[in-house]
Amino acid sequence: MKQQNTIDVALDKLAIMQLPGLYMRGLDRLDRDLLRAQFWDDAYLDYGIYTGGADGFADFCMDALSGHLANHHMIGQNNLDIQGDEAFGEVYFYAFHRIVTDNGEPRDVLINGRYIDRYEKRDGIWKFSYRSEVVDWSRDDPAADQFLEGSGNILGQRKPDDPIYNREVMRRPKDRS
Repeated sequence: MKQQNTIDVALDKLAIMQLPGLYMRGLDRLDRDLLRAQFWDDAYLDYGIYTGGADGFADFCMDALSGHLANHHMIGQNNLDIQGDEAFGEVYFYAFHRIVTDNGEPRDVLINGRYIDRYEKRDGIWKFSYRSEVVDWSRDDPAADQFLEGSGNILGQRKPDDPIYNREVMRRPKDRS
């Protein structure tokens, strides 16, 4: 195998490391197109509760998460092994899900684990070609953030209402067009 230039490896790592962040935004904002765009068309996913292709996975996620009141995913360590146009990764995650039980009780479900990934670079673009999820621990607790009600804080929403989809609000009022 040909030795890669250090700068090329660094650029490849940056490109790969952006994929999990966009993946998480797609989940949290219920942005199916963004989530789906991180995978090659022939990608294979194995989550235990879902096994199959990227289109089915994106639909599965939107169906599963749309009933939640909120979702928030965090990314931790991102360990990568790049071998030419193929790379292998382990990405730690922390996932929060606000759900409502059948009896109307709001609950906070926390799931923590790792994604085990294979990435491929095709025509200069990196995407997931394989992704699986390993759950290391989870918990289910009563909802615990009632103090936010009426606080005036900006609360995260889904696409298209979340502030990330409105770049005009990121400008000073005098600079808005």
